[in-house]
Amino acid sequence: MYQQKQFFKKTRGGKILKVHREHYLRDDIVCGSLACTTCAHGDSTVLSSEAAQYLLIDTNVALHQMDLLENAAIADVIVPEVVLSEVQARNKAIHGRLRLLVADKSRRFFVFSNEHHKDTFVKTEKGEIVNDRNDRAIRRATTWYQSHLAGKTPDVLLLTNDADNARRARDEGAAAQTVYAYVQSRTDKPELLDFVARTGDTGGEAAGPSAEGDAGPQAKRRMLYAEHKGMAELTAGLQKGLFHQGKLRVNRFNCFEAYVGSQSVGKEILIQGREDLNRAVDGDVVAVELLPPEQWKGPEGGIFREHDEEEEGVAENAEEGAGLAPEIAEDAPGAALENLDIGKEGGRVPTGRVVGIIKRNWRNYAGSLEPMKGPGGSGAMAHPLFVSVDRRVPKIRIQTRQLANLADKRIIVAIDKWDRTSRYPEGHYIKTLGDIGDRATESELLLMENDINTRPFSQAVLNCLPPLPWSVSDADVAKPWRADLRNLRVCSVDPIGCRDIDDALHCTALPNGNFEIGVHIADVTNFVHPETPLDLEAADRGTSVYLVERRIDMLPKPLTEDICSLRADVDRLAFSVIWEMTPSADIVKSHYTKSIIRSSAALSYPEAQARMDDPHMSDPLTEDLRNLNRLAKIMRQRRTERGALTLASPEVKFEIDTETHNPLDVGMYQIREANQMIEEYMLLANVSVAEKILKHFPSCSLLRRHPVPTPQMFEPLLRTAAAVGIELDVGSSKALADSLDRAQGSDPYFNKLIRILATRCMTQAVYFCSGELSPPEYHHYGLASPLYTHFTSPIRRYADVVVHRLLAAALNLTPLPERTRDKKSMHDLSDGLNYRHRNAQMAGRASVELHTLIFFKDRAVDAEARIVKVRSNGFIVFVPKYGIEGPVYLTKKPDKGAGPDPNDDFVVDEEHQTITSKDKRQTYKVLDTVTVHIEVQEPQPHRPKLILTLASDSKEQDGFA
Repeated sequence: MYQQKQFFKKTRGGKILKVHREHYLRDDIVCGSLACTTCAHGDSTVLSSEAAQYLLIDTNVALHQMDLLENAAIADVIVPEVVLSEVQARNKAIHGRLRLLVADKSRRFFVFSNEHHKDTFVKTEKGEIVNDRNDRAIRRATTWYQSHLAGKTPDVLLLTNDADNARRARDEGAAAQTVYAYVQSRTDKPELLDFVARTGDTGGEAAGPSAEGDAGPQAKRRMLYAEHKGMAELTAGLQKGLFHQGKLRVNRFNCFEAYVGSQSVGKEILIQGREDLNRAVDGDVVAVELLPPEQWKGPEGGIFREHDEEEEGVAENAEEGAGLAPEIAEDAPGAALENLDIGKEGGRVPTGRVVGIIKRNWRNYAGSLEPMKGPGGSGAMAHPLFVSVDRRVPKIRIQTRQLANLADKRIIVAIDKWDRTSRYPEGHYIKTLGDIGDRATESELLLMENDINTRPFSQAVLNCLPPLPWSVSDADVAKPWRADLRNLRVCSVDPIGCRDIDDALHCTALPNGNFEIGVHIADVTNFVHPETPLDLEAADRGTSVYLVERRIDMLPKPLTEDICSLRADVDRLAFSVIWEMTPSADIVKSHYTKSIIRSSAALSYPEAQARMDDPHMSDPLTEDLRNLNRLAKIMRQRRTERGALTLASPEVKFEIDTETHNPLDVGMYQIREANQMIEEYMLLANVSVAEKILKHFPSCSLLRRHPVPTPQMFEPLLRTAAAVGIELDVGSSKALADSLDRAQGSDPYFNKLIRILATRCMTQAVYFCSGELSPPEYHHYGLASPLYTHFTSPIRRYADVVVHRLLAAALNLTPLPERTRDKKSMHDLSDGLNYRHRNAQMAGRASVELHTLIFFKDRAVDAEARIVKVRSNGFIVFVPKYGIEGPVYLTKKPDKGAGPDPNDDFVVDEEHQTITSKDKRQTYKVLDTVTVHIEVQEPQPHRPKLILTLASDSKEQDGFA
């Protein structure tokens, strides 16, 4: 049988058409229960006959209680089709998680096709909204199941977070409970209560007791925050210019200071203090109201010590301080840093307060519970505070019956709600990662915090791989468009121990005195085909992630370390860019081709450097390297003359114990000529390919740009340089490059330190679709190049995979995938790649910080450091030997019974970047050398950190503590 729907539709020409739509209903749709003797289930039977009860969930439960549903104690669950469809429309991430539960047969989640069953389909009544109709359909499905399974052992319980829906279900004769009531009834699993999300918008029963511990009604509780304005008022205020919209960016060293980038204001708006932040969390899209200009403030100028937050009346500057260790951002010349200083320190900037939340950015957070002073015995309900390892996140109040088990663990928590009467947001426990301080646990934590996908590759993905062992076939050789270059002397040069080798080079002297130079890149797209599970997984991961002790691959290891890796002495498929180049490094012509190569050597950077430096070595491969290096130096000099920046970053290298994976030693990473040589040819290949693909696909090429830093971003660098008598010109990248070359001090490291500080003024390089910007906006500031892309690392970057497809299409080798032709799709892809790229960098940085903590945990050392920034109560130092940066607090030893008062001890001259003791016995100036003592301490529970103090000899001599 079928139901017929009829409606009218207006065409573009103005005609009115009557449209008929048929909805077929069936009477053979199965219920999925093994207890049923009526339905002919076949393989679709998943609900156990031994279950005491089946749970039928509504949409709100699926959307808000997924952490509970994923618990192994929840099984035999009926998911109506209408719920699955509604979840898919409202939250694709939750829909994906629900589909995984359905696919896992051991969990016994059954999708019931209520929308096509003749007894459970419901028509939309006149004037009925979609949500009410769907709730009615869910209740109908519940009553049908109860009737269908009448007399059988399992009964059916409608699980809902909507108290009104539960009441209506009971009125219709169905058993129904809210989530909170159901979990309370599960006396066999009292820990389930920890997983319940207290959403606060679905009736009092679902939310459970007040997390703040107040017995009185909400109306009697003190209002701590202003009420968020509704969307209608926010929209009107934004249109009139009363409010300003932007994403909240919380200072990662001071959770009570944040900035909102606003196009309408033209500057970042400063938000300071708990009340003005008004329950906004880092990443939220917020509406901000500017304060009167006389109330504008400046960023905090001091270095703030970590201390415990009090329950009431806490100090606002509870964290370490603003702008101490800016976040890493990538740029081709070196790792750049995002500068956090807004305007001149001490100067006033536009200041505002949050009046509404436009879009929440709540996610899962990793951390630990703050030690509790009150009772929390086994099985008793406790309401501890959760402290995230991300210092930008406020403490979160949770409820748990597992306090004793969770006290020394790293756990995952989600935020459920944040009421006006609650000092802290309320959330729920999700899972335990492991013991606090355990290296594996802490490593998993940093990956989760940076949203790094560590799931094993699915079978569907692995099915896309060719069978092993794999080798180049006769069919590959026979393809007319794939050049056989196995006669060339090709080699690769990579870091020590590199197994995912995606680039190699050759250099052949030509009879006319020129050189043929080839960059050969692994032909990953020969194996990763568009829209396959392998391709979709790689696009989602975006990039490989390199941690201190391991690598998390974008592609499965058979591809990264075998089939695609350009290892020595095996035939491999490549995509080659070949130039004819004069001895003065002028390009005569360029050629692009798919190829077959056979690398003659897979060298490390030290090995390649040793060959070039050894006068006794004159074999052909060594001479090739010397020719490559000589030409690379010429190209590098030309780039510098065009204005390309030679910057620096404090990269460190760890020696890792092969058994424990703990660090044995740490030191600065050494850059050799061999490194710079390879970089030069990779840059040249990327620029050449960018030119080629843009010529053929001007509206959908994937390029990479590096925006020009704003003048404000250079202010910290200019202040520092002026304080030591150096004049820097930041009018252009060429002017900056030249003035950096002239910035020489008393020792060789002085110039490198200036370049590190300059790197921190840079914006972040980003991927973009060419059709979205004008050609002048394509410019890459750091490279002083009008065009740039990523082509040379397709094994570890999905952007390069896309560019390989663009280049292949430009050469008429393969058609361009449909998704790559679509500007909107390319925009979304670029955004995703930028997000994944940044997260991978932050995860790498967090891994370095973790292993630095582990290295210094059982050893305290003194080391030479440089002052890089002077603040009102101390200074920031950089320790070159270990690549460490951190604050040194200056406080005089107090008289007995008196507390330290930094403001009375020192005189700060911000213009000249000096800090002098009141007795004038000691003056510290930016870029001065000092000796610091490095050790690990725990100023807050479960938050170990490196503490830097002046070495004991300096402290005793100068009277500092």
